[in-house]
Amino acid sequence: MKIKYLHTMVRVKDLEKSMAFFALLGLRETRRIDNEDGRFSLVFMAPDGQEECPVELTYNWDGDDALPSDSRHFGHLAYSVENIYEMCQKLMDAGVTINRPPRDGHMAFVRSPDNVSIELLQDGEHLPPQEPWASMENTGHW
Repeated sequence: MKIKYLHTMVRVKDLEKSMAFFALLGLRETRRIDNEDGRFSLVFMAPDGQEECPVELTYNWDGDDALPSDSRHFGHLAYSVENIYEMCQKLMDAGVTINRPPRDGHMAFVRSPDNVSIELLQDGEHLPPQEPWASMENTGHW
C-alpha cells in the first residue's frame, strides 16, 4: 500500500492575517477555492519549488464559533529554513512572538495568528550559538 502526503489543513479566524504570517515564512498562495454556497475559502500556500507540500488555510466567511481558541490539539507544522537566526529576526521584526528561540542554532517555535505552532529547523548543520538568541528565554509553550 502506497501513501503520499497531500497537505496540512488549519482553520483560521482572519484569512488575511494568516496569509501574511505564512508569507513571512516564505510561503506563497498556490491555489484558492472560494465556495459561495458553502461560504468558505480554502487557500493553499507552499514554499517555492515545494508546491506539493502546502498548508491549507480554511476560512469560514461567517466566522467559526466552534474554532478552538487554542489549537494545541493540532500539533505543529514544520519547515526547514536556510538560516534560522535570520528567519527568526525577520519574524520578530514583523511582530511575531518567538515562543522558543533558536538558542542552539537548530530549532525554534513560533505561533501563527490563529495559535498554530510552527517549528523552524535549521537546514543542514546547526549554526553556532549567536546572541541575542543564545541567552533568550522561552516566551511561551510549544
